This record gives sequence, structure tokens and C-alpha cells, in this order.
Amino acid sequence: MLEIRRLILLRELAVRGTIAAVAEALNFTPSAVSQQLSQLERETGTQLLRKAGRRVQLTPQAEVLVASVGEVLDTLERAEARLQAAAATVTGRVRVAVFQSAALAFMPATLRAMASLYPDVRVEMTQREPEEALRETWARDFDLVIAEQYPAHAAPHHPGLDRRDLTTDAIRLALPASSESLHPVDSLDSARHMPWVMEPRGAASRHFAEQECRRAGFEPDVRYETADLQAHMRLVESGNAVALIPDLIWAGRGTSARLLELDGAPYRTIFTAQRLSGAASPAARAFREILQHTVAAAKSTPMPGGAAPAI
Repeated sequence: MLEIRRLILLRELAVRGTIAAVAEALNFTPSAVSQQLSQLERETGTQLLRKAGRRVQLTPQAEVLVASVGEVLDTLERAEARLQAAAATVTGRVRVAVFQSAALAFMPATLRAMASLYPDVRVEMTQREPEEALRETWARDFDLVIAEQYPAHAAPHHPGLDRRDLTTDAIRLALPASSESLHPVDSLDSARHMPWVMEPRGAASRHFAEQECRRAGFEPDVRYETADLQAHMRLVESGNAVALIPDLIWAGRGTSARLLELDGAPYRTIFTAQRLSGAASPAARAFREILQHTVAAAKSTPMPGGAAPAI
């Protein structure tokens, strides 16, 4: 009988790419990981790894084992979920990955409701960028992810994840108040001479914002770059920049910024994703239901400046 812990290490190597990454994720030393994988090769009597420069690659035989380990882990997760479902009360742990604006807008109320209605459920929240979080949920680092998808920018697909749309979120041009503006601005076209703040290259929001500007006939002067959307808000409100910002960023606060509709009324989609093998978990199901109620309640909250709520 093969040792399941060593098989899991092999799968982790397939998922994370390097022995060093496996060691960091599982709190092992790299030498310990290497020793366990060498022992697994001896147990199987098969070469599982081969050198590729400074890295190692899995052999076809190792890939067969990895696929089987994934099936075993799915079976164990389904069994655990069924066991929890047979209990008299909802218990367990839900590890949630969430991006910044959703964490600020949805998580406080959701966590309060979970603590009140399901006091035996431990919810752990970590802020992650959506693409990274989707992969980590597929890799079993998280049980659930709250992620986003911008127009014409599909979120990564990972097999075995159950995706459910949560809400949509209008994207508007955020401008300084007239008294703060460096130049008169009343449209996307007239914002061509303003400094812009955007997320770093590679972010879906950055790609969307650049494409909107290019469709309007100009290349944006991206003078400020930060992944912190709270900083975007401050730079706009202080008259230092303009930005394309989803409505959710302004949830629960007022703003002096002017929010203008964009042609075509674009919006991002906010969704949750969970491994199908964990779908029967009562704790995760309760969290998803509470989150949906939180979002529904937020739909009736007015946006700054009298704009209609977009979520």
C-alpha cells in the first residue's frame, strides 16, 4: 500500500511547481520533501521525477499517480462533508479568499451573521487577488473564493470548481469634484489630459481601463500605480487623478468624487467558487447563503451622489 502522505507531496509538486514551493506551503524543509519523494520512488519501483535544469519534472508515471491522488482527496472531502451534514449542529471551518473591495463591502456583515447564527463555525478570511485565489482554492489552500471578472476578461478556469454568480458591479469614471480638478473634466474623452491611477499591469482592471481609454482614442497617462483601491479613491477625491472604479468601492461611505456613466454601462461580475467535492459541507453552504443575503441587503443601499446601487 502506497503512503498517502507521500502521494500528497507528489501532487503538491505537480500543483506548485517546485520542491521549495511545496516545502513552504506545507511547512517542511526542501530536503525533507526530497527525501519523502525519493522514498515514494522506491516504494513504487518507478522513476517519478527527472531533472530539468535546476527544477524537477514529473514523469508520465507520476502524472498517473497525481490524477489518482486528486480523486482520493475528492472522495475524502466528500466523506468529511457528509459526516458534518449528519451532525446535529453546523460545525467546521471555512477558509475564504476574497479580494479587497468585496472584503470591505460584504465580509463584516457576513461574519457577524455567521457568528450569530452558526457560532460553532470558524471562518478564516485571507485577502487575495482573484486569479491567485481561484488557483489556490483549486489547490485546496482555501475552501471558497470570492472573485471578480471584468468585461472581456474571462477569469481562469480550473476543473472541479463550482462557480456561482453573486452580483454585478457597475464601473464608472471617477472624477475629482469640480473645485479640486486640475482640468475641467466631464467625460472619458475629456479625461485624456488628466493623470490616471490604475492597478499594476497584469490585473484585469488595468487591462479593462486601458482598453476603455484606447477605444476613446487616447493612451492614458498612468502616473500612479497601486493595487490598493482605497488609494485610488483618495487620489481621485484629492484632485490628483481620475480612475475607472467599480461602485462597490464606494459602498458604505460618502465621497466628493463625481461618478459618470461610461458608454455601454460596463460592469464586473462578482462570483463565488468552491470545489465540487466540498459542496455538501454545511459550514460552507451556510457561509454562501449568508453572503448572498448580505449582497441582497446591499442592493438597497444608495450610492454616493445619489447614483443607483449597481450591486
